Amino acid sequence: MTDEPSGASSPSVRTIRLTISYDGTAYCGWETQRNGLAIQPVVEDALFAILRERIAIVGSGRTDAGVHALGQVASFATTSNLTPRKLRLGMNAVLPRDISILEVAEVPSAFHARFSAVSKTYRYTILNAPARRPLERHREYHFPQALDVSAMQVAAATLVGTHDFRAFAKEAARRRNCVRTILRATVLGQAPRIEIELHGTGFLYNMVRIITGTLIEVGLCRRPVTTFTEVLGGKARADAGYTVPPHGLCLMSVDYPAELSPFGQITIG
Repeated sequence: MTDEPSGASSPSVRTIRLTISYDGTAYCGWETQRNGLAIQPVVEDALFAILRERIAIVGSGRTDAGVHALGQVASFATTSNLTPRKLRLGMNAVLPRDISILEVAEVPSAFHARFSAVSKTYRYTILNAPARRPLERHREYHFPQALDVSAMQVAAATLVGTHDFRAFAKEAARRRNCVRTILRATVLGQAPRIEIELHGTGFLYNMVRIITGTLIEVGLCRRPVTTFTEVLGGKARADAGYTVPPHGLCLMSVDYPAELSPFGQITIG
C-alpha cells in the first residue's frame, strides 16, 4: 500500500439543493415506486447523465400520482465541482419537458430537503364553470355547480392552528401522530377560478384533497361553516368530505430556516 503524495487531499463533499417544477400528469408521484414511473428516478437519471455518479436524492416530501409542483425541493451530496449554473443547464438539457430544475444552490452540509423544512404551501385549483376548459384539464378540477365562496372562506379560517387532522387523512390509523399546524388557510377568487391555498408545517396523506372536498360541500351549503371544528373534534374520516381528484393540486413552495439556505425562503411564482 502506497502513501498519498504529500499535500494531496480527498475531494470535498458539497450539499446541493434543487428546486424542481413538474407536471405530474404522466407520473405515479414524486417518490420512486415499483408500480410506475415517478419523478425522483427521472431526476436521478439526469444527475447521472451530467455528473456520471449514481446519486440518491432526498425530496421535501411525497406528492401523489397526478399532483404537480411549482417548488418541490430535493437535496443530495456530491464531490463534483460543477457550478450550480452548469448543473442546472445540463440537467434541463436532458430532462423531459414536463420536469424542470428552477434553481440549483450549494447549501450548508446540515441542510436536508425533508427534515430541514419548516413549512409548505399547497394550492388546489377549481374551475367553477358550466363548461370544461380542455387546455387546463390537467391542472384544475372542473366543478360546474355554483359555490358560495364567502362561506368557504369563513370555514377555511377555522382550520388555522394546531389540530389533530386524523379525520382528514387517508390511512390515518397507520400513523401515530396526526397533529399538524395550519398557518394560513384561504379561499381565493370567484367563479370561474377558485383557489384553495393551505400553508402549514406538514400535511398528511390526502389531507389537502380531503379538506378541499369538505370545503366544496360547504360551498354547496351541504355543510355549515363550523364543519371543521365539529369534524376535527370527532376525528372520524367518515365525518369529513370527499377526496377531490389529484390533478388540481400543486405544491407551491417549501420553506427553510434562513441559515440553511443562501436565499432564505424558497418561493417560486
